[in-house]
Amino acid sequence: MKNNLVRALVLAAGLFLMSVPVVAHHGDAGRYDENPFIITGTIVEIKLTNPHSILVFDVTDANGKVVRWQAEMSGGQALVRQFGWTKDSPKIGDKVTLNGRRVKNGGPYMSMAKRANMILTDSGKEIYVGQTPPGSPEKPETP
Repeated sequence: MKNNLVRALVLAAGLFLMSVPVVAHHGDAGRYDENPFIITGTIVEIKLTNPHSILVFDVTDANGKVVRWQAEMSGGQALVRQFGWTKDSPKIGDKVTLNGRRVKNGGPYMSMAKRANMILTDSGKEIYVGQTPPGSPEKPETP
């Protein structure tokens, strides 16, 4: 009888632990070039989502062709809380300069998760700063 009670408690504890949400995060090792990448474009869309927000912006290349880029940043709530982002600022049409890490496959995608910042190009106002990993310079160079 005692063994059945112990088994039932162990089973109940196991089921309980399996039902607890797991908090995990993916790494980006090897996905992005570690060299700083600076680019300027015009905001087309802002997706304030969790766990990562996406900034969609258009960049005109040297040949005059417009290329649509995406930059992955902190979650929406973090952008609101830490940097004061609202539905009005930054806004669609703002020109921004981003300093981050470009995806290694050469696509129009970059990470703003660490050693990154973004400024409003016209005013020079910094509106985003990515995390600074231990042992890194305090802040990335301002574009």
